Amino acid sequence: MSELVVIAFPTEAKAEEVRQKLLGMHKEYLLEIGDAVVAVKDANGRIKLNQLLNTTATGAVSGAFWGSLIGLIFLMPLAGAARGAASGALGGSLADVGLNDKWMKETAAAIKPGTAALFVLVRRATADKVLEGLHGEGGTVMKTSLDHTKEAALQAALDGVRAVVPQATTAASAA
Repeated sequence: MSELVVIAFPTEAKAEEVRQKLLGMHKEYLLEIGDAVVAVKDANGRIKLNQLLNTTATGAVSGAFWGSLIGLIFLMPLAGAARGAASGALGGSLADVGLNDKWMKETAAAIKPGTAALFVLVRRATADKVLEGLHGEGGTVMKTSLDHTKEAALQAALDGVRAVVPQATTAASAA
């Protein structure tokens, strides 16, 4: 089951730095990330989402490939590529992968102008190593689907305080 974590940071740079750190942990198989988005609130109160995957660009590239391939069949590769790129870009811009953009913008409305929030959808994690990697990074947990003890452990790690990582209890240890 996936867990959602939203952490507010004082700057966009800090939120991006922590996202890159989490992506590094993802590459080390310490956690599996479903999505990681940095939301930034500008001085005018507008919210910009910095997504991991640009679906518009991906759709355009894919559409251009398939359009030119089909265009070759009909002896019009350039027209096929152009039409394919346009339709792929349109389809990509309408696609919403991962976390819901509207919900992220509504949630990020609570942060102060000039600050940022990091939205992370975690599918699986090695809790103790991830918390150790986030030790002292700062930030404030805004929302989470974690239970209270795990949320407290995450906030303690962000604050640079050593906290006990909750362990799963077994019937033998409970007896």
